[in-house]
Amino acid sequence: MTHWIDTPDALRAHLAQPPASVGLDTEFIRERTYWPQLALVQVALGEADPAAPDAHILLVDPLVPGMCEALVPLLADPAVLKIMHSASEDLVAFRHACGVLPAPLFDTQVAAALAGVGGGMGYQKLVQASTGVTLTKGETRSDWLRRPLSPAQLDYAADDVRHLHALHRQLDAALQAQGRSGWLQEDVARLLATVADEDGDRWPHLSLRSAQFLDGDGQRRLLRLLRWREAYARRSDRPRSWILDNELAVAIARQPALGRGGLQQLLDATPKAPRNLGDALFEALSSPLADEADAPPARGDDRDKKQLRALQDAVAAASAELGLPEGLLASRRLLESLQDGGGWTGALAGWRRAVLEPRLSPLLGAGGAAAASV
Repeated sequence: MTHWIDTPDALRAHLAQPPASVGLDTEFIRERTYWPQLALVQVALGEADPAAPDAHILLVDPLVPGMCEALVPLLADPAVLKIMHSASEDLVAFRHACGVLPAPLFDTQVAAALAGVGGGMGYQKLVQASTGVTLTKGETRSDWLRRPLSPAQLDYAADDVRHLHALHRQLDAALQAQGRSGWLQEDVARLLATVADEDGDRWPHLSLRSAQFLDGDGQRRLLRLLRWREAYARRSDRPRSWILDNELAVAIARQPALGRGGLQQLLDATPKAPRNLGDALFEALSSPLADEADAPPARGDDRDKKQLRALQDAVAAASAELGLPEGLLASRRLLESLQDGGGWTGALAGWRRAVLEPRLSPLLGAGGAAAASV
């Protein structure tokens, strides 16, 4: 039987002698909030005992006062490896609820991609491929904030950590045999750093396709609105789209001489617009950002298409040689950044640079190669 943990003292008792590794997962709700609401934490304490296969699984109720604080020592313990699958959103939930990130971390989805097992594999599919066990998907849309949780919910939640140690054992061995353990460490370190970054995406306008149709001033106005929206959504704990949707943000940014009255008219004429936030929106729209002059422009289809195709072909060839899933080495957006002289930074640094730079620099040409070498 799994253990339902509903007091901090019970959790501390189970963690009095922490194992070398734990399987870790969460259930959370994020439909009406900016931050994920942590609703359940599943912990697998080391390898399962065949005589009692679920006795090592803790189902921890984070809604109990003091429980998140009681989780902190485990999450922060550098001697305990945390094994998780597709951990990015779980990391956000932990950081918001507990104030710490679980580290060191082994992400089985990232590891499976780097080992050549498959890219972006879901937990159920990876468990099936690695262990032959078929898991149910019946509770994926459950209300995890309700109490008590049903037996079906509890069993589904336990499944999410029941096989993590087996996956870790297989994938870690595969990565070591291929000499790619360092690759995983780099990618996981970047993931943790991204989640830990309180500032978020510095240039959110680049992710909006419609931003390319704005002139330079319009893009800067859009950047101001999106930065303001991000800060407001975090403070109010509401989804970004509930504050200001992308379409309306672009429509506002498109108008260069929109005064306070004109802005309010536009808000009043737009369904679901934040009419009561007109003053805050106008202030954000009218206040230049200290770094907006450094903002890279959102570009359309004006790059060298032949060069981009050659870069993509070279990446595809390297992926095939290494047995890596398509898209893992470099996305189109990263290749476009290289074309723009963005350099071997972020996801293109480290092991990816070592693999790709000798292949891509000749294709970028003398000017592009020099800019990308930064």
